[in-house]
Amino acid sequence: MRGMFVVLEGPDGSGKTTQITLLKEYLESMGKECLITREPGGTRIGEAIRRIILDPEYTEMSDVTEMLLYAAARAQLVHDKIGPAIEEGKIVISDRFVDSSLVYQGIARGLGIDTVDRINAPGIGRYRPDLVFFIDIPEEEGIARKMQQKKLDRLEQQSIDFHHMVSMGYRQVLTDRPDVIRIDGCRPIGEIQEEIRKHFTF
Repeated sequence: MRGMFVVLEGPDGSGKTTQITLLKEYLESMGKECLITREPGGTRIGEAIRRIILDPEYTEMSDVTEMLLYAAARAQLVHDKIGPAIEEGKIVISDRFVDSSLVYQGIARGLGIDTVDRINAPGIGRYRPDLVFFIDIPEEEGIARKMQQKKLDRLEQQSIDFHHMVSMGYRQVLTDRPDVIRIDGCRPIGEIQEEIRKHFTF
């Protein structure tokens, strides 16, 4: 029996990680076996790529290099973890997937959605999300939340204009898609989780 592929998307600071943890607890209480993944990362190779992508020291990284590194980490994650878990009947819950690259590199970096989609297609293959939860928050709110952290990564340190493009990009890419559920990320954590859980019926 094929499993299920669920992705949480949203700008930096939208609260995806918290919601993923709560969702995993809920699904496991229902007797479901879950695999949690994150992007970039989730594999030995992917975590090495993650360190390069997010290192604030690499200010000279070109936008194309960034796009290719994300695609490489994603391809390894699908090969090592996502694909096998789905085939084993597990529920995969991913903190970001290809929509993030369409937004961050395709729109905010200006490389084009079609270009990013073509680069990622071979690594993704037939594994596309069954459900995408888009946690939408104003970019100012997301950055304010992130600023409470001790250290920001390379992408989090980008200008407010960049993060504005990310927020607008998410609304552009994820609007009017049947697999996407938009959620107001400014609501209380418990309310957001309740809304997410409504979409799982077993």
